[in-house]
Amino acid sequence: MILKGMEISSMGVNCYIVGCEETREVAVIDPGGSPKSVLKMLEQDQLKAVYIINTHGHIDHIGGNRGVKEGTGAKILIHKDDAKMLTNAGSNFSFLMGAKVTSPPADQFINDGDIIKIGNTVELEVIHTPGHSPGGICLKTGNIIFVGDTLFQGSIGRTDFPGGSYQQLINNIKNKLLCYEDDVVAYPGHGPATTIGFERANNPFL
Repeated sequence: MILKGMEISSMGVNCYIVGCEETREVAVIDPGGSPKSVLKMLEQDQLKAVYIINTHGHIDHIGGNRGVKEGTGAKILIHKDDAKMLTNAGSNFSFLMGAKVTSPPADQFINDGDIIKIGNTVELEVIHTPGHSPGGICLKTGNIIFVGDTLFQGSIGRTDFPGGSYQQLINNIKNKLLCYEDDVVAYPGHGPATTIGFERANNPFL
């Protein structure tokens, strides 16, 4: 499996590239505000982006959608409950940065339990984990989970934005993420990677 990560944009968003070694087809997860960096990595490693997957619709995670889509033709995937954030600067909070930034609309909605197939060898399971945003998702493949802004090392996603819910987020983390084994690696939208076991034992919110 191909797995690459980079921190992009001034807000420190983690963008991940995951895909199939055989076909070199990949998904770009949460391209933030630097599509040129993403396109450069794809070109350098001879990778073909077939999907752009947003774990949720906030501006720091969707800001690079347009540039990556224009450069690759990849399809944009997001949960339907966050879909309006792609095309509405008020909903995605880009106005807070002094700019109105939008993304092309979704090419496809993804739902809890869906399987996104990439090339011949990679399957991403969609786990709907609202609380940070209504359409927040995580993506599991093998022994790793891309958790977006649902869970961080020693913390959780903020819930004070419109559409957020602290209790909903805590319930989803406990019921949909902590059910996995301790050695499952969680790759968050901000900050360092962690494991389910570490968070189960050490996260003060849990």
